Amino acid sequence: MEQLLALLTEKLGPMGPVIALVAVGGLMVLATLPSLLKKRVDPLERLGNKRNPQGQRGIGKKADKAQQLRPGAGTDKLEKFSGFLEPKKAEELSESRKWLQRAGYRAPNAVRTFHAIQFGLGLGGVVLGLGYIILANANEATQLDTTKMILAVVLPGIFGYYAPKRWVNQRVEARKSEIQSGFPDALDMLLVCVEAGQSLDQGIIRVSKELANSYPALCEEFETVAHEIKAGLDKPSVLRAFGARTELPDVQSFVTVMIQSQQFGTSIAEALRLYAADMRDKRVMRAEEIANKIPTKMTLGTMAFTVPPLLIILVGPSIHDMLENFKMLGR
Repeated sequence: MEQLLALLTEKLGPMGPVIALVAVGGLMVLATLPSLLKKRVDPLERLGNKRNPQGQRGIGKKADKAQQLRPGAGTDKLEKFSGFLEPKKAEELSESRKWLQRAGYRAPNAVRTFHAIQFGLGLGGVVLGLGYIILANANEATQLDTTKMILAVVLPGIFGYYAPKRWVNQRVEARKSEIQSGFPDALDMLLVCVEAGQSLDQGIIRVSKELANSYPALCEEFETVAHEIKAGLDKPSVLRAFGARTELPDVQSFVTVMIQSQQFGTSIAEALRLYAADMRDKRVMRAEEIANKIPTKMTLGTMAFTVPPLLIILVGPSIHDMLENFKMLGR
């Protein structure tokens, strides 16, 4: 390895190892791009081609456009890179889509956009690292060695590649915290709506409108539930999907209670009343838990910023007098 680095430095100058690393990476990307950019055939398009072969098409383009089951993705600029920007396996694509939905990104091309941003930031970090190396090596006094040049290229690229993932994870945790905080209030409002004579579906729609300003994440989830029920999906499946999206034990327990109430024919209002009271108690207990943690967290700060000044104030004069006495005895 040392001989190779010395040879690259001798042939290409101080930046020889970095240039070789970038060249190898570029060749690897160019070698994999043809297979990655190969666009997969849409099953709906394949079915349409089988039903309407080119020789038997007697309808114009306008009729073909009107009979499409879903709009084309011509406006999506990343469509031609979908093979490169989306997972190959359907399970991985589904998990990525669910993960982004938990963060609030529900667009059809959210997975593709996320990977495009991830790739762009990673490549931008590498470019910034190369620019820093060029500027540093332009001055002889600040020239970097091989290890520092490699780190200057690799570290910004890694940071740019993983920064979007960190951002999405933070968004997921923030939404889960917001939903958990507003869920007891939502249950109280839903109980009032049900006791006033509205059905559970109408109550969910009303609660989503009322919580739009206070808890937008919870409002969005309730709106999704309402739209799925209006679309004709069965209520147990919609409620289970609601619990799976939030990944909160309180919401999943609420879903179980609602499904059991519907299956066994018990009163939904009574089940909501008991569960809403339980959620209020849990919120109070969570607040008390956080309050009880505060003294423990403040102990270290108190010891670091209070005890040393107190010792200086109390013991400092005595130490000063002792030093003065030692000086007088020494004379």
